[in-house]
Amino acid sequence: MRAETASDTGQEQSAGSGFHLPALAVRTLRGIGGAIATLGVTSFVIFASLSLAPGDPVTQLLGGQSSEEARLAKREELGLDEPLLVRYWSWLTAAFQGDLGTSMTYRGSVSELVGHRLETTAVLVVLAALFVIVGGVAFGIIGGVSKRGGSVVAALVGLGVAVPSFVSASVLIGVFAVQLRWFPTFGTGDGVLSTLWHLTLPAIALSLSYAAYVAQMTAAAMTEEREKEYVLTSRGRGVAEGVIVRKHILRNAAFPVLTASGLAVAGLVSGTVIVEQVFSVDGVGALLVSSVLSKDYAVVMAISMLIVIIFLVIMAAVDAVQVVLDPRLKAVM
Repeated sequence: MRAETASDTGQEQSAGSGFHLPALAVRTLRGIGGAIATLGVTSFVIFASLSLAPGDPVTQLLGGQSSEEARLAKREELGLDEPLLVRYWSWLTAAFQGDLGTSMTYRGSVSELVGHRLETTAVLVVLAALFVIVGGVAFGIIGGVSKRGGSVVAALVGLGVAVPSFVSASVLIGVFAVQLRWFPTFGTGDGVLSTLWHLTLPAIALSLSYAAYVAQMTAAAMTEEREKEYVLTSRGRGVAEGVIVRKHILRNAAFPVLTASGLAVAGLVSGTVIVEQVFSVDGVGALLVSSVLSKDYAVVMAISMLIVIIFLVIMAAVDAVQVVLDPRLKAVM
């Protein structure tokens, strides 16, 4: 009888343990499939939008005084006389082989052009992400556990969300760069310390609205957890408030905070477009703006797809961390 029971138990455990792995594999495959579909649809929409947008890249290259014959010859040279689907397929197959094309404006490899500026943007985004996560979560915790501090945090959050990044950038330049002369107004500097010094104001301007969003979500999650029955029971038993916040409220509020932080960090990449222009930072965002104005399709496609890929990678990392924190998600089909 014991043998049968042990056998049955072993089969149940085997079935239980065998259930999580296929579920996790299905979850992973779904994520990969969704990412590929997103990249495919996004790339085609961006490519088609650039092709249908008003303006002619050939005119940008040759000038408005060029002859019609010269324009036709240049369009044929660049392959712009081909149908939309043919041009998109040519770009897609080349991109899969690592060839992102040649910049019509800079007359060089798009990969080298973007790669040269990517380091600056990466430092800016990482610095801003630190401000977002540390500042946003800290203010959110204060707003979620302190009744007095909650109103102050709510006011700051409302201000941070409402003020656009180009406005906050202008204010930061006027106060800390022009009047106080604590920081430079433009450029990226030379060396690690100089680069961090030059990028501090841009990072703050970039992070303010996203930090406010994280603080808002953190405060809301903390407030919701604070009123639950298990917290009230712990208080009734005389457990110290600090222990309740650390071991119960903050731990159970981690999921929405993690998701909000991931979305905020992903949004920082696209936010660099405005901030880099205001501070004259030689990064990918500024390159994207200039390439859109000059109709440099290859550069716009490369940077746009880079932003989409970074967003997908960050959200996949957030999803993976959530699975690690809560193994029950492995079984979600």
